[in-house]
Amino acid sequence: MNIKSPIVVVCTFLWIGFVVAISFLEAPLKFQAPDITLALGLGIGRLVFAALNKVEWVFALMITFSLFCRGNFTLKSNLTFILPLLILLIQTLWLLPALDTRAELHIRGAVVPDSFLHFYYVAAEVAKVTCLLVFGVGLFHKPIPEFELSTPHAKQTV
Repeated sequence: MNIKSPIVVVCTFLWIGFVVAISFLEAPLKFQAPDITLALGLGIGRLVFAALNKVEWVFALMITFSLFCRGNFTLKSNLTFILPLLILLIQTLWLLPALDTRAELHIRGAVVPDSFLHFYYVAAEVAKVTCLLVFGVGLFHKPIPEFELSTPHAKQTV
């Protein structure tokens, strides 16, 4: 089995690991801890997701840079990487600031109206991880088996 770009493979699967660990494990478990308050959980969540967003950008830029350096960055061949990149951009510019504002209002004790922002964020995370998995698995490919020429003429020359 050959790997097209080890740096891209490592960054892709680390990115997946970070998102799964934080978004799907840490975030829900944090609120189940004894004596955790909503304000404290939201405060921790804001810090953790801000840090996760920065780490994701590091992985995304390393993958992009590596693909450009190899000269194989085309929209068609890297669609499963470009979609998570767009999702990350939307999360960075819209979802995280909106969620951060809501969290700040909760922490200050304000009444915050219901919203679908968390559902959008979770759906974006699922889509991002799915695309990254497809992209990451696509980085592995089986080598083409070498065929031996076993013609009678080839045997005579040996």
